[in-house]
This record gives sequence, C-alpha cells and structure tokens, in this order.
Amino acid sequence: MQTKLAGALEKAREQFEAANPRSRAAHATAAASMPGGNTRTTLYYSPFPLTMTCGDGCLLTDLDGHRYVDLLGDYTAGLYGHNNPVIRRAVHQALDRGWNYGAHGPDEARLAAVLCERFPGLDLVRFTNSGTEANLLALATATAHTGRRTILVFTGAYHGSVLTFADGDFPLNVPHRFAVAEYNDIAATAEVIDRHADDLAAILVEPVLGSGGSLPAAPSFLAHLRHQADETGALLIFDEVMTSRMAVGGMQELLGITPDLTTLGKYTGGGMTFGAFGGRADVMACFDPGRPGSLAHAGTFNNNVLSMAAGHAGLTELFGAEASGALFRRGESLRARLNEVSREHGAPMFWTGLGSMLTAHFQLGPIRSPRDLRPAPAQRELFHLDMLTRGFHLARRGMIALSLEVGDHECARFTAAVDEFLTEHTPTLVEAGKG
Repeated sequence: MQTKLAGALEKAREQFEAANPRSRAAHATAAASMPGGNTRTTLYYSPFPLTMTCGDGCLLTDLDGHRYVDLLGDYTAGLYGHNNPVIRRAVHQALDRGWNYGAHGPDEARLAAVLCERFPGLDLVRFTNSGTEANLLALATATAHTGRRTILVFTGAYHGSVLTFADGDFPLNVPHRFAVAEYNDIAATAEVIDRHADDLAAILVEPVLGSGGSLPAAPSFLAHLRHQADETGALLIFDEVMTSRMAVGGMQELLGITPDLTTLGKYTGGGMTFGAFGGRADVMACFDPGRPGSLAHAGTFNNNVLSMAAGHAGLTELFGAEASGALFRRGESLRARLNEVSREHGAPMFWTGLGSMLTAHFQLGPIRSPRDLRPAPAQRELFHLDMLTRGFHLARRGMIALSLEVGDHECARFTAAVDEFLTEHTPTLVEAGKG
C-alpha cells in the first residue's frame, strides 16, 4: 500500500473507532455467541460493523446516535425504505389475523397473480424463503426437466450463499456440475456451451451482476444466451432477485428477452423474508401435487402470511410503472453525475451500474466484466469510512441500491460528499493507482 493511502486509512479508522464506541462494544458482545459476531458475512467490515437501531424513510440510526442516509437499501431488498406506512399496514393487518396457519391463505394466490401478470417469463410461480432457495429450486427444476446435469454460470456471479462464482472454487457451493464462462464474452461463452451442449441443463445468468460489481450484461450477450438455450435444449434462467426492480416486469421486460425460468426475491416480498421461482407452464407443471409423479416442494414458511401480505401491498400500491420508471431514471442520473465529478477531479474512480443499482470502482472505465476489475481494498475501505463520517451508509465494496425513499435531494447531497472526498483524496488515489 502506498504511504499516503496507508496514512489516510489509518486516520479514517481511528476517527471511526473513536466515534462509535457503542457499536464496537456491541460487536464484541456478539462475538461471544456468533463466529466473528456475525451471522451474515456481507454485513461485516473492519474494524467492526456498525449496529443500527432503527430506520425511518431513507434514514438509519446507529447505537451511538449517528444518522445516515441509507443508500445501500439492504442490497436491493429495501426498495420501500424503512417503516413505509403501506407495508406497515399490510403487516399489521396480517398479524391481526394470526400466523402459522399450516394451510393456504388468501394472499399467496393474490401475490402469485400479480407476479405472473408482470413478468413475461412467469406462467406459473412458487414461493420460497430467499433468493438463494429460489435459485436452488430453479436449478433442480432444470435438471429434472431436461434430464441433464451441467449448469452454465458466469465468473463474478452470486446466486446465493451456496452458489458463488467470484474467484475459483467456493467450498460451500452445492455439488452441481458447473461450467463457468466469462460474463459479456459471446465468443468464449459459445465455446464453453459447445463443449457441454449434450449435457447442458440450464444457463443461469444475472442480467446485471450485482455482487460482481453492478455490471450490466450487453443485450446482445443475453440474446445470444437465449439463442444458445434454444439450440441446445437447455433452460435459460434469469436471476432477477436484484434486477427485477429495473421495471415492473424486470430486465426481461426492458430487453424483450423472455427466459424459461425466473428467480425473484428481496423487495418482491415487501422486504420480508421471501423468494420465488417460476416460468413456463410446461416446466412448472411438475410441481402440481394433483398430477401423478409430481415433484414435491415443501417449505414451512413458503407462504408465510407476512411476506404474502407485504409483497402484494408493495407491488400493487407502491411499485407500479410510474414509480419504477422514476427510480430507474434517478439512478441513471446519479451515476452519470458521479462519473462526471470523478472526471472533473481527474480521479481514478468509475461508477458502473444500471438504474438504481450502482458500484464505485477505483480505476478508470469502461468496465464490462469482472476480468476488467482491479483489486482496490484499501481505496474501498477509505471511501466507505469517509462516507459514513459524512452521513451516508453504503456497502464496503462501494455498492448502492436506491430505495423509493431516496430522492433528488439525497442524491445531490451524496454527490457533493463524493466531490468533497475526491477534493481531499484524489492525489492519494492517483498515487495508489500507480503502485
């Protein structure tokens, strides 16, 4: 690490620790009963993560009383912000009727109907407890439907805690027969598909790599995957757990490319515990328990009353075409302005993304795939700690996912904060980039 960067980072850490003694104590207490004081690895960062005590609108408050504009949006799950009255009312009404029915409830069919109406690729849908579960079930469905075993995935993809393809083999991944190709590389992907065509069950892809750096797929790349799936008899699966927020019908609606299966999660359950997978009627028919030889898909909380009620209320009352379009445009405008500020400073900082998903990278663009990314952990840590000091909460890796509660005022304030950060640290970032 360059000397200037090391010094700036040491100062930022000292300021952070001095300002957050209660969060530091809470982390130490948590470590007595959880490994590293953590039960969700993504939320950990050094020297210790903040403990938040409440949220309202687009604001979070931590144990030490600091308030932050929440730009992370719980990694896209928090689309509706904190304490939205529509979601709150739906949950309260559901609680008033009791829970843990062990039976069908009315809201699950209502939510399913809304999802099938919105997403071009959904004829039939089933619910799960998370996006991870949704992707696991979609892959199992593909292998059962095709009688094949190989799954094509892409470098940098994250499809859940047991479906991670960032760097090399991930020891917790489920034991499917995976073939890994380069994201946004048509020629290289075609070669991988050719090698596995006879056994290819599914092509699983995020239309925008979320954890992989908010990198959008080129429309031509996704169209090629659609063509290759048709040619080989594999099922094309769009992981829209994150990207479904780009329009009421997700990226598949924006692009006019219909997958065979779609996975959902995050905000589509109103921000509650939720996931869903679905697709073509002939593929999903295998889960019809009234049919001989059907496949069983159990799950005590698949149709839990809180997620069903909150999901339906959010989609029908809060996130229609007008709201989704406005959110998409706000994110596009914010990313363009942030890149403009970086250019004005001559800083090695570039923002990727699409719509309301964006990520900061400490290098110059363009960036099309994970192979274009250069590691910059110290720069990311400095930026993250600096933004917390200025009152903005985002991911340590630089990811932002705007909620409906984040308006133009908050975006302007954040842009000004990044401007101030670059005014102070551009020479340090330039020097570090030469190392």
